[in-house]
Amino acid sequence: MQWGLIPYWVKDPKIAYRTINARAETVDKAPSFRQAFAKRRCLIPADGFYEWRKTAKPKLPFAIAMKDGRPFTFAGLWENWKDPESGEWLRTCTIITGEPNELVAQIHPRMPLILAEQHHAAWLGETDDGNLKALLLPYPADEMRMWEISPRVNSPKNDDPSLWEPIHSEPTQTNDALELLPE
Repeated sequence: MQWGLIPYWVKDPKIAYRTINARAETVDKAPSFRQAFAKRRCLIPADGFYEWRKTAKPKLPFAIAMKDGRPFTFAGLWENWKDPESGEWLRTCTIITGEPNELVAQIHPRMPLILAEQHHAAWLGETDDGNLKALLLPYPADEMRMWEISPRVNSPKNDDPSLWEPIHSEPTQTNDALELLPE
C-alpha cells in the first residue's frame, strides 16, 4: 500500500500528502476517513517510529520502539482509489494518531496509535467489541523506549541501519533521562 490515504471519491491524488495521518478524535467524522473507519480498517506492522522534538533548534530526532524490541502494529485505515485518467487502481493507507503516552509527550504532542494484540481481531472486524474508538488510546509508556538519533534521518537519501543508532550511550527510557538531553 502507498502511505497517504486517497478517498475513493476524490479526483486529485495529491490529497495523499495531507492524509498520511488520521486524527483519532475525528476519524469517524472527517469526510476523508469516515467510510474507511467504518469499513476498511487495517493493522500496519512496525518495529519502531521516529518523532522530532520541536522545542529544540534544530529539531532533534528520536527513535521510539518497544523495550523488548518486538514488532507492533499501528491502527490504520486503507482505501482503493481508481485513477480517472488511466483507470488504474491504487491502494492507499493512513496511520491513526492520537494523544501521546507519557514517554512520547516529552518530545511531541501526538503519536501513532499502537493496538495491543488482544484488540487486533476487533479492529479488523472479526469480533464485535462495540466502540472501536475506545481502542484508540496511547500505548503504555512503561513498555516503550526512546532515544535520540542522528539528524541524518531527516533526509530520505539516508536509508541505512546506522540511523537507528543512539546518539547517547544510554537509550532514553524515563522522564528523568530526557532532562539530560539538550534543549
